[in-house]
Amino acid sequence: MASLNKVFLIGNLTRAPELRYTPSGTAVSDLRLAVNRAYTTQSGEKRQETYFLTVVVWGKQAETCGEYLDKGSPILVEGRLQTREWEGKDGQRRNVVEVVAERIQFLGRARGAGPEAEAVEEPGERVQEGEEEVPF
Repeated sequence: MASLNKVFLIGNLTRAPELRYTPSGTAVSDLRLAVNRAYTTQSGEKRQETYFLTVVVWGKQAETCGEYLDKGSPILVEGRLQTREWEGKDGQRRNVVEVVAERIQFLGRARGAGPEAEAVEEPGERVQEGEEEVPF
């Protein structure tokens, strides 16, 4: 049986990235992303829903997001869904579904940089035609 865990999202950050480092020194950044869905009901009424998602970014890409992104930044995320479980201070089991980013692309002007800083790829990944590679 085949399976696939792949998501593509376009949205805006609801706050500045939260960059931190693991004890081993690996960068990790949490992004809060707002994604809108516009639709029309059967009665013809136009509606819009907004979903708020957590996107986890690792490594050099996390550091680049922390440097160039800010609240309101439009981005495209390519990644996978991951469920994480833990026990809260109250002893209750908790879980959350997050998006683990494999690639982030800046869709608007990056903070403190020109348009050349709009595409962010992990080192060694292929840059699409028409995009420029960002030095890390």
